[in-house]
Amino acid sequence: QVQLVESGGGLVQVGGSLRLSCAASGRTFSPYAMGWFRQAPGREREFVAAISWGGGTTYYANSVKGRFTISRDNAQNTVYLQMNSLKPDDTAVYYCAINRADSAISLTRDSDYWGQGTQVTVSS
Repeated sequence: QVQLVESGGGLVQVGGSLRLSCAASGRTFSPYAMGWFRQAPGREREFVAAISWGGGTTYYANSVKGRFTISRDNAQNTVYLQMNSLKPDDTAVYYCAINRADSAISLTRDSDYWGQGTQVTVSS
């Protein structure tokens, strides 16, 4: 089993910034890709960003390109999502994701495990 624990969500005004963190533990067995999805009320869960083990491969949803940055610290088994220029449409529960085959491209479609999610609310 793999445990993913997200943190860093909260309430922020339009144009503000937040940084989400996700710590992985359990049977992770490096290398593995990590990423983020989000789900807004009444909508399906959607891909946000993914990063390979070495950090050399990243993917972003078009809606967040240029505003969000994914990074990771393998020594801490942690992935981050720096979110800038936040918009009301970014309001959602953000979920951490992992692909134990280190396939960041696969992580754009689905995850082997999910975290419990952290709420991000952008107020106007």
